[in-house]
Amino acid sequence: MNIALIAHDSKKELMVQFCIAYCGILSRHSLCATGTTGKMVAEATGLNIQRFLSGSQGGDQQIAARIACNEIDLLLFFRDPLNTNPHEPNEMNLFRLCDMHNIPVATNIATGEGLIHGLERGDLDWRNIVNPKF
Repeated sequence: MNIALIAHDSKKELMVQFCIAYCGILSRHSLCATGTTGKMVAEATGLNIQRFLSGSQGGDQQIAARIACNEIDLLLFFRDPLNTNPHEPNEMNLFRLCDMHNIPVATNIATGEGLIHGLERGDLDWRNIVNPKF
């Protein structure tokens, strides 16, 4: 599975801790992330992560393009709902694309854990049937 990681600045450390906790599961999948999030997670976990630009420089849009091409199977986007974000229209586009392509999304640690456990159990294997990788 192709998993994308994005985290707002105030949630980056939470994303790092999440990826440390689930490193064993994540290591069996292809990971990509926005620049700073990917750097922090890779340094803390040793996971191989394809890094795009920082979110503010277009990294969110690079991941959105992969979603639009149905190249992402799961999005972990830890958001800060209390702080306004100037990139919110890009984020809404990400969520719209995920809805269009039936891509599971986690926006906080609770939904992240639910999806990671489902991934480990094979609950998301239907993505391989619906979207075979050639």
